[in-house]
Amino acid sequence: MSLFGLFENRSVEDPTTPLTASSLSDLLGGAPAVEAGVQVTETSALAMPAVWRAVSVVANNAAALPLHVYMDGTKDRATSALLDDPHPELTRFELWRLAYVHRLLWGNAYLQKVRNRAGEIVQLWPIRPNRVQVDREQPSAGNPGGKVFWVQTEGGGRRRLTAEQIMHLPALGYDGVTGCSPVRAAAQGIGLGIAAERAAGRLYGSGNMISGVLQTEQRLKPDQAAALKAGWKARYGGAQAASDVAVLDSGASFHPVTMPYKDSQFLESRQFQVVEVARMFGVPPFLLMSTEKSTSWGTGLEQQAQGFVTWDLSPTWLTPTEQRVEKELLPTGQYAKYQLGGLLRGDSTARALFYRAMRDTGAFSANDIRALEDMPPITDGTGDTYLQPMAMAPLGSDPTGTTTEEGSDAEDD
Repeated sequence: MSLFGLFENRSVEDPTTPLTASSLSDLLGGAPAVEAGVQVTETSALAMPAVWRAVSVVANNAAALPLHVYMDGTKDRATSALLDDPHPELTRFELWRLAYVHRLLWGNAYLQKVRNRAGEIVQLWPIRPNRVQVDREQPSAGNPGGKVFWVQTEGGGRRRLTAEQIMHLPALGYDGVTGCSPVRAAAQGIGLGIAAERAAGRLYGSGNMISGVLQTEQRLKPDQAAALKAGWKARYGGAQAASDVAVLDSGASFHPVTMPYKDSQFLESRQFQVVEVARMFGVPPFLLMSTEKSTSWGTGLEQQAQGFVTWDLSPTWLTPTEQRVEKELLPTGQYAKYQLGGLLRGDSTARALFYRAMRDTGAFSANDIRALEDMPPITDGTGDTYLQPMAMAPLGSDPTGTTTEEGSDAEDD
């Protein structure tokens, strides 16, 4: 594909398309098998529990955060009917969660802008990323950026759209056009994890993980072996026989089967793949329910959670969304900002000390604190008063000045 060219639209029905394993895999939205022998795609990767959990943690938390609109300069809150109700069927949480899922799996999210007769954007419709091909063409008056989106329609055709009709949310990439799919980039690690899951299923399903062996000195017929097994399970099976003593006759002996050392390494490799997925998506392992090498209580996890918001969730996923919304959906003079106070605030004692310090220095008013705590403002006017440290007087007054008539007379004398 050239810089200003069009991508080749191939289909299974095209007689010039070779029906090979690789071509069919590419046409059907799949991917070639990795070294572990597993085909990893954006949807099949969700079969690995760690991937499902990582995607759900980022998508759910990002979509659940309030996305407020502010005015430039004054920083006053503004309203946006589009952001409050962006889709006729999906809630705003469902729409943005789907957009984040698309970015997490495919590396790109596409939202079609639906405009009214006045040209205003009134709705956002998500498009499945595997139906979109992004290309560049010569910039023109109708398409200043030169980016075009070829969208596969329901009837099998394709439709050309531009940035006027599509809001593109790319993830981390290297060409400035599209983002890279984290699933495709980590296909080897995810494939190894899926292969380990399947191997474990085959191991247990084949009966290799038995609890023990009943051995006799003579060869038993099938019915005799079944009777011996049934008798053993009847007498010494279940919790009631946990402390019982087994008595064996006819030269029978019981040999317990324990997990060999190589199987314990197998479990360690499965755990390592969880860490690899956490590293790829930037999610702390404890959020993937993996706490083997970290504390499961206390400030350690709290600091990790705040680090996740500061170093991964905010710069990787939230900030690009804020700037893209500001650039394409909001009028000039407005900007969007996620409210991260709920995720970053610590325990109640630390939060109270922080609010007290900000209130005493005049940085926060009572209504500022109540807004951070998701409480309604004080509407009688006193809630917006800022205090200064000396004598906690209203901001702007002179607490050292004389305010009484007696003081004025004494000063005159």
